[in-house]
Amino acid sequence: MLDKARPSLAFFFEGTNPTPPVHLGTRYDLSGNFLLEPGNTIVSHLVAGSPSEAAVIEVRERMRAMPDADRLAFTPISSLHMTLFQGIIEYRRRLPYWPADVPLDTSIDDMTRLYLERLQGFQPCPAFRIKAIGVTPNGLTVAGASAQDERILRTWRDALSVPFGYRHPDHDTYVFHITFAYQIRRLADERVSAWQDLFDECLSFLDREAPVIELRPPAFCSFKDMKHFEELLVLG
Repeated sequence: MLDKARPSLAFFFEGTNPTPPVHLGTRYDLSGNFLLEPGNTIVSHLVAGSPSEAAVIEVRERMRAMPDADRLAFTPISSLHMTLFQGIIEYRRRLPYWPADVPLDTSIDDMTRLYLERLQGFQPCPAFRIKAIGVTPNGLTVAGASAQDERILRTWRDALSVPFGYRHPDHDTYVFHITFAYQIRRLADERVSAWQDLFDECLSFLDREAPVIELRPPAFCSFKDMKHFEELLVLG
């Protein structure tokens, strides 16, 4: 069955990736409960009440209806967002995921205050639009709705790397996404076709119903866990 899985999905199945999920035990537990993992980030939330939000939620619900969806820990609908630039987080206190000019033992709250200061006067880049280009057990893979939108997304990331003081190794190749869930257990090999069919149907559905996913302007947010991202400063 696994030979039918496209490369983007093979990672999520037991036969091709038997290793435990990387965030299990720090971000969430085996029961799907989200754990304390404070940090900050730049995200764009979905536009509440928009037709595209309704379409995204429908895809999430179709995933939750799968008989083996208990292998996934779903985040709340209210937390749905696209990450534009990754801030710092408790369990990643090392370079180059932390600014080199700030001690690695600085508290998360102090880091959030520091970034609020650094982001004062930040000049926003142009607005952008996004579209879904893939669906996985984690949620949606997204990209700029046009080549120009994609360039604008990358321009935002370059600009934000200055106040944040770092570039992750994947800075230039970062894959934009909207997370629905995290894997508790890898999916069973015999379920490849069922999940792949679902994802194909969901992507076609989004192409029809939400060719552009509406987002709020980028905002600097703090969080205690993956259930809520509090907007502290809107940048767009």
